[in-house]
Amino acid sequence: MTKRIGILTAGGDAPGLNAAIRGFGKAAIGNYGWQLVGFRDGMRGLAENRFVELEARELSGILTTGGTILGTSRDKVHRMMVNGQRTDMIPTIVDNYEADGLDALVCLGGGGTAKNAHRLAEAGLNVIHLPKTIDNDILYTDSSFGFSTALEIATEAIDRLHSTAHSHHRIIVVELMGHRAGWLALGAGIAGGADVILIPEIPYSVEAIAEKIERRRANGLSFSVVAVAEGAMPIEEAKQLEYARTLVKDASSPEAKAIAKKSVKAIESSHRGTSLALAQELESLTGLEARVTILGHVQRGGTPNGADRLLGTRLGVAGAAAVAEGHFNVMVADRGHGTELVDLESVAGKVKYVPTDHEWIEAAREVGTAMGD
Repeated sequence: MTKRIGILTAGGDAPGLNAAIRGFGKAAIGNYGWQLVGFRDGMRGLAENRFVELEARELSGILTTGGTILGTSRDKVHRMMVNGQRTDMIPTIVDNYEADGLDALVCLGGGGTAKNAHRLAEAGLNVIHLPKTIDNDILYTDSSFGFSTALEIATEAIDRLHSTAHSHHRIIVVELMGHRAGWLALGAGIAGGADVILIPEIPYSVEAIAEKIERRRANGLSFSVVAVAEGAMPIEEAKQLEYARTLVKDASSPEAKAIAKKSVKAIESSHRGTSLALAQELESLTGLEARVTILGHVQRGGTPNGADRLLGTRLGVAGAAAVAEGHFNVMVADRGHGTELVDLESVAGKVKYVPTDHEWIEAAREVGTAMGD
C-alpha cells in the first residue's frame, strides 16, 4: 500500500526549511511513490487538522525561498492554548493522525520541536525529527539548517559595523541571537573580527571588557566592536541564574519545582536589555561613545545560503530513507560527512552548549579576541 506521510515545520522560522521540505518531499514522492500531507502552522495545524496535499509541483521553486511554505508556530502539544485555556492536545493529534491515514509524521524544528516530537512518539506515532535552528544548539548534530545562513548574515553585519566604529572612534555593541548557547555570536564574532565576544557559557566582567578596550586605545586603536550573544550575562547575574537552576533540579515536589522555575524565568526576563546597559557602562568606564545594534530577526530571514540548501536537502532525503527503512522516533543528525539517526529521547530537552575549551574559543583567544572573563 502507498504510504501517506505528514510533514510540518514548527518553532522559529529559519533559512533552509523549504530546502528540507523539498528534499524530503521529492524523495518521498519521486523515489518511493508516497503521498505527502503538509500541516499548516506547525503543531497547531496538526491539532486543528489543517493540511494541504503536497505534490511535486508544490515543491518546485522553493529551494531558494526563505521561511517556510507551511507556516509555523511555537505551540506545545501538551499545553496548547485553546479557547483561552491550556489544553493537552495529544489525544486529538493522535485521532487526527489516524483519521488522516498517516504512516509517519516528519517534524522540522529545533529543541522545542524535538520535545513535542518525543511526546507524540510516546503517544504511539511514528515520528522523524529534522534539526532546524539558527542557534546550532541541538545536541548530537554537527549543525542544523539555518545556522550557516544566520552566521553569514551576522558576520556581514559585524563587517559593516567596523567601518562606522572606526570612523567615529566608538564602541559598537552588536547583539546576536543564539538563545542560551553562544555558537552564533562566537562564530560570527571570529569571522567578523570582533574585538570582544560575549557568550552565555563564559560570564563576563564589564571591567575586563573596558580594560581590553583601553589596551586597544593605548595601541592607537580608538574603536572596538563587541559581539554579544543574547544570553550572555555578567558574572553575578550568571551565579544567580545557576543557583536558581540548581533549585529546579533539587526541588522535592512539583510545587517547589514550579516556584523555582518562576525564579529562573524572572532572572532571564530581567536580563533583557543587557546590551543597552553594557554599552552605557562601557561608555562610562572608557569615555568613548558607545552604540548598540540588535540584529534580531533579520538573522532568520532571507534566502538560504548554499550550505543550508545542501544540508536541508541531505537531511530531508535521509529522513525519507529512514521512513522507508522503518526507523522512527529518531532525529536525523548531521554527523561528520554523512547523516546518523539519533534516538529522540536522548535529544529532547537537551541543549548543545559551547564547551569552554572548544577550538573556536581557543582560536578567538589566540588572535587576541577578549571573551570578557
